[in-house]
Amino acid sequence: MSQAEVRPTNFIRQIIDGDLNSGKHTNVHTRFPPEPNGFLHIGHAKSICLNFGIADDYQGQCNLRFDDTNPEKEDINYVHAIQEDVKWLGFNWDGEVRYSSNYFDKLFEYAVELIQAGKAYVCFLNAEETREYRGTLNKPGKNSPYRDTSIEENLALFNKMRDAGFADGECCLRAKIDMTSSFMCMRDPIIYRIKRVHHHQTGDKWCIYPMYDFTHCISDAIEGISHSICTLEFQDNRRVYDWVLDNISIDCRPRQYEFSRLNLEYTMMSKRKLNALVTENHVTGWDDPRMPTIAGLRRRGYTAASIREFCKRIGVTKQINTIEMGMLEACIREDLEDSAPRAMAVLDPVKLVITNYPADQTEQLIAPAHPKLDMGTRTLPFSRELFIDRADFREEANKKYKRLVLGKEVRLRNAYIVRADDVVKDDAGNIIEIHCTYDDETLGKNPSDGRKAKGVIHWVSAADAVDAEIRVYDRLFKIADPASVETLEEALNEQSLVVIKTAKVEPGLVAAQAESAYQFEREGYFCADKDSTADKLVFNRTVSLRG
Repeated sequence: MSQAEVRPTNFIRQIIDGDLNSGKHTNVHTRFPPEPNGFLHIGHAKSICLNFGIADDYQGQCNLRFDDTNPEKEDINYVHAIQEDVKWLGFNWDGEVRYSSNYFDKLFEYAVELIQAGKAYVCFLNAEETREYRGTLNKPGKNSPYRDTSIEENLALFNKMRDAGFADGECCLRAKIDMTSSFMCMRDPIIYRIKRVHHHQTGDKWCIYPMYDFTHCISDAIEGISHSICTLEFQDNRRVYDWVLDNISIDCRPRQYEFSRLNLEYTMMSKRKLNALVTENHVTGWDDPRMPTIAGLRRRGYTAASIREFCKRIGVTKQINTIEMGMLEACIREDLEDSAPRAMAVLDPVKLVITNYPADQTEQLIAPAHPKLDMGTRTLPFSRELFIDRADFREEANKKYKRLVLGKEVRLRNAYIVRADDVVKDDAGNIIEIHCTYDDETLGKNPSDGRKAKGVIHWVSAADAVDAEIRVYDRLFKIADPASVETLEEALNEQSLVVIKTAKVEPGLVAAQAESAYQFEREGYFCADKDSTADKLVFNRTVSLRG
């Protein structure tokens, strides 16, 4: 961190400052603990920036630990994708990648310890009975008939669970806490269940798997985590977190702190619902550029720096709120304004013929790659026949129209001033050619007689233009809160993707690499898609020029 840079502050950093000043902790150790059951989304980016950012600023450590206790919904491909996302965002974890499954043997021993202390028991209530016995928010629960089973019998039953002596779901291990607690999570929560599922890390060694609330706190303690930071939905569960650590023989005693999760307009942060979008083919995959996943945003053209800046701007609080999409879009516009080279692309081409330009001549015009920054230059072929955007010409227009009009002049970007003289139409009355004349003394300068063109439009040489497919992305949902309707289909924006297959782009773009960003002048910010090849250029619109 440079001396001029000011470290951000929030209530979590204030707690850490207090802990370090009081001597409670001498170093800071955080962790980012995703479940590998889907791709990470921008809400996770907030947590990544918080946990890794704190470790960086306090010269501490941050672990990447996969919460892999539910192999039924997990996949090794998600493990790899998550690691790639964290690295792409610009962060490195301490030591090797960790997994909760690394601690399965130790977790089993701690469960046995709870049984031996009379604080856990094997319960044979089925799911419906368990719900009935748990009670409601207004009605206390009642004890399971298996709650007072002897310690010896519970130990035998738990070993039998481990040894596959019971069917899936036949029984479970529960913590013995308080069935009358006002906090539902404290009413004898399940800490182990039976699932005969192959695990991507441990294979078929286990047929019982620990629950999140039991696993998470112990994993934190084993790793020496000083500050366990999570989102507000786990606030009540902190009581289970503390209870488990208070009732087992473990030296380290981390504390949990909660902050508000990211809610972003026109999208959703539920991995279950995002998975539904993928499996129901509303999108092309987890990295579809309309998805709020880190992979989707990256493919759309968002930069790691813009996402980190967004997370910095929204801050870290306990206040639940919804962030406007415009704030995220502003971050990428600001980043690309200074980092994206310029290029010209005509999305809806119509031919412009310069009738007084030599038919056999092509000029190689030199244009800056960026109008304000030194990014070098690019070469633009200029010839008698060009393509301009159909929206940039009208046969008649009022004075507010600053583009090409019959009988009026306009400047071609980085080139000459032209005057529209005539049009050619097909049998249906559609304009297929615009005929104009150019002033050959206006390259890089204004006319000598003092007249000025009303506007500037972009163009590409017809003979040298490269065909491209342009994917114009918009918000996936048409309402700010898609969770407010019953089905995803009701909220989906039918115009979230418009594919333009007939665009023409300047020839230098044939060398564009995937994720390379450009400002297509007067159109917006775009990036080359991974589908792009030398034979078929594909560009995704990242964001429009203005909000």
